[in-house]
Amino acid sequence: MSKKELGLNTICTHIGEIKDEQFKGAISPIYLSSSYEFLDVDVKRYPRYFNTPNQEYLSKKVAALEHKETAMIFGSGMAAISHMFLAFLKSGDHIVVQNTLYGGTSNFIREEFPKLNIGFTFTDGYAVEDFEKAIQPNTKLIHIETPSNPLLTITDIKAVAQLAQSNYIVTSIDNTFASPVNQNPADFGIDLIMHSATKYFGGHSDICAGAVAGSKEHMDRIWNVSKNYGGSLSDFTVWMLERSMKTMGLRVKAQTKNAKKMAKWLEQHDAVKKVYYPGLKSHPQHELAKAQMKGFGAMLSFELIASIDSVKFQKALKLIKASMSLAGIESTMLSPAQTSHSLLSQAERDAIGISDGLIRFSVGIESVRDLKDDIEQALKQL
Repeated sequence: MSKKELGLNTICTHIGEIKDEQFKGAISPIYLSSSYEFLDVDVKRYPRYFNTPNQEYLSKKVAALEHKETAMIFGSGMAAISHMFLAFLKSGDHIVVQNTLYGGTSNFIREEFPKLNIGFTFTDGYAVEDFEKAIQPNTKLIHIETPSNPLLTITDIKAVAQLAQSNYIVTSIDNTFASPVNQNPADFGIDLIMHSATKYFGGHSDICAGAVAGSKEHMDRIWNVSKNYGGSLSDFTVWMLERSMKTMGLRVKAQTKNAKKMAKWLEQHDAVKKVYYPGLKSHPQHELAKAQMKGFGAMLSFELIASIDSVKFQKALKLIKASMSLAGIESTMLSPAQTSHSLLSQAERDAIGISDGLIRFSVGIESVRDLKDDIEQALKQL
């Protein structure tokens, strides 16, 4: 049976585990050595080369989950995406980037690419026509993010992949919000799939990591760059990440189920002006999301009515944490304008629809009733 034919939870549990040949333990042993023998060995292992035993085997799990040949594990999501960009872009090249994007990625492009003489165009929207219009003769990469952070916009993955293929352009996607549980971009033709593994891969708000999956040819290019820049992850953290990923299917499905219930409830609430969630029929790309996602994810955003201060509301929460990052088993909320997109200017945030009052809601595994009660008590305080 091929890895692709195995069930999700089987892949999460068993692919990429290291067999304990010496003591026959049930879990992968951890190899903390930073120095390995080089004489008469098949693989010359070195932590910065991303090929220590724990790094190598966890990469197999990521690749299997994303239906790709191979993968690499990095020290953070930004390490993963920056190394990926630098492997496929050089001075004089051009990249087309979706306009609704994680703020850290946008900031990296705007601050670092001019220093390297790499051209970039942020699309006007996220329809395939917006990407086609932005392509230039020297375009080498098209990068998308769907669902996007934090407005949960949906981009047509297959259409963008076909557009790129017809123009001999490599494609990449930030698949963090969906996770492999809810979306497999490789099945729609995307070349490179990256994740902030800090999020759903880790799932417990105690790991910082990143990952990229792709064909062996594409990943060899990334490895050739990454071995020079560093950015590898310590093997103890790699081991923790492999442990956490065993339950990813169970966690994310439970969180996704909760998120859909919370989105429907918030949409009907008198104190809520608007909800952004692709699982709602009111979402403008709901049908597209149904076509390319297995589930609608556990992330949503919403805006309260003008008379309610969003910051005071978050301070009044008792169960839901007003906290940075996302995707832990605990529910969290934050203001993107003050956190994930704070590196963008006010004008840049306004241009992509991120208001100061927008709240991003990462839904956890708690009882939905308890989450609703917490929101209600916070609103009553105000």
